[in-house]
This record gives sequence, structure tokens and C-alpha cells, in this order.
Amino acid sequence: MMLVLATWCPTASSQSDANARAARAFETVRSVLQHPRCQNCHIPGDAPLQFDAGLRHAQNVLRGATGHGAIAMECAACHQTQNSPASYGVNAPPGAPTWHLPPPETKMVFINLSPRELCAVIKDRKQTGGKDLQAMFRHVRDDKLVAWGWNPGGVRTLPPVSQDVFVRAFKEWMDLGAPCPTV
Repeated sequence: MMLVLATWCPTASSQSDANARAARAFETVRSVLQHPRCQNCHIPGDAPLQFDAGLRHAQNVLRGATGHGAIAMECAACHQTQNSPASYGVNAPPGAPTWHLPPPETKMVFINLSPRELCAVIKDRKQTGGKDLQAMFRHVRDDKLVAWGWNPGGVRTLPPVSQDVFVRAFKEWMDLGAPCPTV
């Protein structure tokens, strides 16, 4: 009987350790996705937010039919392919290639969600524009607009961890089965 317990316990301990590692990894992912650099564009409505306070975007900017802004007010009219020069001021429009919001049919909302709800969103292909977890991983690892979050210019705060740490945490969480938190 003692031999059976000794053989069985490491497996239970290993699973418990894996669950704890997955929970820590997802918390790192959550802390970035629910930071203003991400959630200001991952919105439930159609008006993007600005600044760390998440204020409604000036000029009554709206998502538009494709997520690239309303007709004659496309995001790219102000948001160029790179940040504005520092000489334009700390609140000059930031920029990155293909500046846009998620399209209206797949808003991928990150605001006001519990960790469990956020996890469900990023695993739901109906909410991610058809992206499975592997495609979501490539998105957070390779997309230049995502990478902008760590080089936002002006006085904008950075996410709580580097993009490299974020990407590694996303991968670890995925590799551990992508479990969702219970709350």
C-alpha cells in the first residue's frame, strides 16, 4: 500500500503544480490584456477609449463597419504607421501599422470581465475573428499593433510585464491546457 501511495502522490502533486503554473501564467496574460494599452481598443461599445483613464476618444471617433473607423474618420487619418515625433507633444496620436479596432462582429471585449470571462473570450473563436489559441498566440507574439503596446510613446504607461514575458506566459498557459480560472 505504501508503494502505491508513493507512486500515486507525485502525479497528484505534478498536476497541482501544473495547475498553479497555468494559473500564474494566465494571471500574467490577464494583467496585460486588461491594461489600458489593450483594453482601450477591446471595448464593448463602438467608441474607442484614450489615455490610462480610459476616457472616450475625442472627436467622437467610432469603430466603423470594419473596425478601421467611420467613413471620413478612419483611424489611419490620425494614427500613422509609427508614433508621432516627440516634438508633437506627449498626447500626439500614437501609431503602428494597421491601426484599428477589432471589427464590430468580433469585438473581443476585455473590459469589465472577470478573469474567467476574459479567458472564455480569448478561447472563443466566435469572439476572436475565428482565431484558435495557436492563432491568438501568433497574434500576441507577431502583430505590430500588439507590439506597439510596449512602445506607446508620449506619457502612456506600459503593460505590467515586457512583451517577451507576456508571450512566454501565454505560451506556457496554452501548453498547460489553457485552463480558465474559476472566478
